[in-house]
Formats: sequence, structure tokens, C-alpha cells
Amino acid sequence: MEARALGVLFLVLLLVSDADMTPDGDAVEKPPEVNGILFLTGSLARGVEAMVVFTDGMLPDWYRVAWEGVRTAAIAPVMKATVAVCLVLSLMLLAEVLFMSFASLTVKLLRLTPEKRYKWEAINGDLEAGSSNYPMILVQIPMFNEKEFSEETVVDSVLRNWVQVYKLSIGAACGLSWPLDRLIIQVLDDSTDPDISDLVELECKIWASKGMNVAYEVRDNRKGYKAGALKEGLLHSYVQQCDYVVIFDADFQPESDFLMRSIPFLVHNPKLALVQARWEFVNPNECLMTRIQRMTLEYHFKVEQEAGSSTYAFFGFNGTAGVWRISAIKEAGGWNDRTTVEDMDLAVRASLKGWKFLYLGTLKVKSELPCSFSAYRHQQHRWTCGASNLFRKTAVEIWMTKDVSPWKKLYLLYSFFFVRKIVAHIVTFTLYCAIIPASVLVPEVSIPAWGVVYIPTTITLLNAIRNFSSIHIIPFWILFENVMAMHRVKATIVGLWEGGSANEWVVTEKLGGALKEKLLPETTSVVKASPKASHRFYMAELGFAFYLFLCGSYDMSYGRNYYFIYIYLQSIAFFMVGFGYVGSFISSS
Repeated sequence: MEARALGVLFLVLLLVSDADMTPDGDAVEKPPEVNGILFLTGSLARGVEAMVVFTDGMLPDWYRVAWEGVRTAAIAPVMKATVAVCLVLSLMLLAEVLFMSFASLTVKLLRLTPEKRYKWEAINGDLEAGSSNYPMILVQIPMFNEKEFSEETVVDSVLRNWVQVYKLSIGAACGLSWPLDRLIIQVLDDSTDPDISDLVELECKIWASKGMNVAYEVRDNRKGYKAGALKEGLLHSYVQQCDYVVIFDADFQPESDFLMRSIPFLVHNPKLALVQARWEFVNPNECLMTRIQRMTLEYHFKVEQEAGSSTYAFFGFNGTAGVWRISAIKEAGGWNDRTTVEDMDLAVRASLKGWKFLYLGTLKVKSELPCSFSAYRHQQHRWTCGASNLFRKTAVEIWMTKDVSPWKKLYLLYSFFFVRKIVAHIVTFTLYCAIIPASVLVPEVSIPAWGVVYIPTTITLLNAIRNFSSIHIIPFWILFENVMAMHRVKATIVGLWEGGSANEWVVTEKLGGALKEKLLPETTSVVKASPKASHRFYMAELGFAFYLFLCGSYDMSYGRNYYFIYIYLQSIAFFMVGFGYVGSFISSS
């Protein structure tokens, strides 16, 4: 047992190993604080082990016999069946990841740029035709109580100017390089705060006074949320003259050449319905959680979107930073608010009509990442629950569509929906967070090394290849994604069963990139998660962290493997999230 207790020191030794060697490889004496950490860690490990052994020794014999009987007759068979299912699902997920990685890497290595796959010619006006060569463009900016602040400029590398998000988004849209008589900016304001509505309307009037064609549109209700606003926005009479619609969420800031680089693809390729740009972020270094989000989203764009675009000319529309052909939207049936992923819904229906999509990875649009855990959790619930709910509602429709090839149907139903939107979340939580820790309590259950180590390691390495600059946070990414898997699997089940929160829509709060208290209003403060902050507790995470801690302690005392190293680390991650030590949060006094 003493040898097993020393296993807890493994990661601490990794952290302090650099202190043991000189640049020439000679051993040096450890500083006192390092010896203190090692002594404290070893003492804690031995203390936990002694506690487990003492507690186990107090249990009566009849309890041991009863537990062994229940475990052998009921628990072990169920767990073995669950392990078998999870291993099959893991292989399916691995195959999908390999396919997407191969497709995206092929595009990168062979330099199969969008310009090689689709026709692209710059749109140029002439003196006789004037601006008539340029198609009419509608830019839609849906908004809801956009009171956040965001970073605009840096002066002398010190002073930062801060403005409301709605000013940046409207200003960026009005700064697009396109003939003014061929561009309409439509601000769709669903704000319930009259003060914010007045400010947004005033900003629209300011730009209109400068010669921009800005339409400020409001509704008397929020029916359908974002989908309802976009749908109603297309019903206005002045939209009938437009050929294409560009959608930017309120925190997105396109560069001035966005239209010049994206519209020619749609003009010269009549079967293209959508050009999707890539997101880049103004606050990726706000905290560790935003770094992890950037890593996840970078993989989504570089691998998932690129693979879908280059193979089946299909991927899920990201809801913003994209250009749609209006005729394709109409042919697909327009915006539908039956789920919380109206963007994915429209993309699926348009694809079934034969339209193609293009992901343009070289075209980037600035946006913000949510830096509070509460906001991120709500966002992930909406995305995950909406996707599984859409799968429930469209699976039969996809299968019964006659004018779609069997291979594309298989891709939509199996790869896009079932494996990526359902299996990925279920396997991550069920196998790596629940079954592996529970297996230490049920010795009859054995999980092969290829399922515990080789498959997740391969998936992680494939992710790291496309996020090489973030490779140093891979361990934190794994642990945090496992924590989020608990919420995602719950959202997946809610969506599949269409539970009460299946259509729950909570607008994602953004705090702005790298906020500074002194640059915000006096009544507002932004705080990093800390032990002194009055943050809320997350009981689900704390409860699961305690479960993992018990499993890890039992494995350290009686186990036949070293699962407890991983289980303890995952337990710490759940504890940190549960106590609110993740992300930033905003408070008002």
C-alpha cells in the first residue's frame, strides 16, 4: 500500500523535476518549499489511504457478503454491458475523428483552397454601369439588451478605449467596403430594456445621418427569439431587392473586406447557398476557461467545418459570420424556431434541397468568448440540447427525402448527428467520468487498455496537432471538457426526449475582452474567480467530485491499477468548478 500511496506524487514530481537538475544534467538540492510540497502530498496520500482502510475494517461481515452478492449478481453484469456499449461507441467516435482529421489535413497539405474548388473573381464596377455590378446586400444584426462593453483600440500600448458592443457591431457593419446604394444594414432589436433600445436606435440614427442605409427594426414580442427576429426581418418590403443576407451577432466585428472576399463565391457559383467565415477571438487569454474554449472552437473550425465543406459540401451553419443566398433560405422554408439551433436547422433543410456550403477559413471575424462559467454552461446547454432535439425532429425527414444520395443521408444521420452530437457526449461522460471510476469498486469489471488509454490518447493527439500553440493546456482541456460532458450529456437527453428545458433560450452574456474595472462604469466590477469572491456553488459538480474522490481513494488502497491518479485529477477539476474557481464573473454594487 505504501508503494501505491507514492503514486499520488507522480504529477507533483513532474512539476518539480526541473528543480532537480542543472542545465548540465547534474542533480541539485531541492529548495525547502519543494520538499514541503512533496512531504505534504505524501502525508495526505497516506492519510487518505489509512482512512479508507480503517473505514473498511469497521464494516460487519454480513455487509461484505451482501455487497459481494449484489455486486456479482446485478451490478457487474450491467456494468459489463455498459462497458461493451461504450467501447463500441468509442470506436465509432475514433473512426469519425480519423475521417475528419484526414479530410482536413488533406485539404491543408494539398492546398485545396476554396478558390481551387469554386470559381472566384473579384467584383469590379465601371464608369458606365456604376455600382450595378454589385449585388444588393442585406446585413442583419440581431440584438437583445446589448449592454456589455468591449475593447476597441490600444493607445501607446497602455490605454484602452471601451465602448458598448452594439456600437462596435453596427460600426463594423457600416464600415464594410461595398457601394452604399447596394448595402442595407438591418438592426433587429429585441431588447426589453427601454434605455438600451433608445441607445441602439440613437446609434442607428447617427450612422443614417452619415449616409448609411440603416434600418432599425423592433418587434412587439420575442416569439421565436433569434429565429423569429431574422424571419420577420426578411419580410420587410425593402428586403425584396436584396440577393444575399449577411448575419452578424452583436459581438461580431467583421473586417472591411468581408463582403469583397465572400460575395464573389456566391455570385459565380449558383449552387452555393452559404459562405461561412471563421471566428477569431478578442479575449482568448481572459482566463483559462477562454483558452480552453478557443482550443475547442479552433478544432471545430479547422477540422469539423473544413472536413464537411471539402467532402459533402455540408456543415452546420454557425449562426453568425456567414453569408446566405436569400433564395436558398426561401426554398428551404425560411427560419424555423422549433429548436434552439435555428442555424443548424436551416442548414440541414437547405442541404436536403441540394444546396452546397463553403467554409472559408481564411476569412476571420472577431468575436468574444463567454468568460463566466454560468454563461458558458447555458450556451453549451442550448447548443447541445438543440442539436439532439433537431436530430429527433429531422431524422425521418432526412431518411425519406428522395432527391438526396444515400451517402449524404448516411453522412447527415450517422456522422453529423449521431456520432458528433450524441455519441461524443455520451461516451465522454459515461465511460471516462462514470464507468472507469466505478470499475474500481467492482473488480469483476475489466476495461481493456485500448479503451482506457489508446483511443482517448489518439483523439487528444489529433486535436493537439491542429492546436499546436495550445498544446501546453491539453491536460486542462481534457479535465474541463470531462466536467462539461456532464452538462452536455444531460442536455443531449433532454433534447432527445424533448424535456421541459429543450427550448430554453438564455442569451450568452459577454463581459468584453480583458475587462478593466477602472474603464467600466463605477457600479460595475469584473472579478476573476477567487476564494474571496462571493460566487455561487454548483452542487452537481461538488457531488460528482465527492463520488470521484471516494472512487480514487478506494483504488489507491485496494485497486489493481493506477486509475486513482486520473480519478483524483478529475475530482479536483470537478471540485474547482463546483466551488466557482473557473472563469470570471461580473458583479454590480
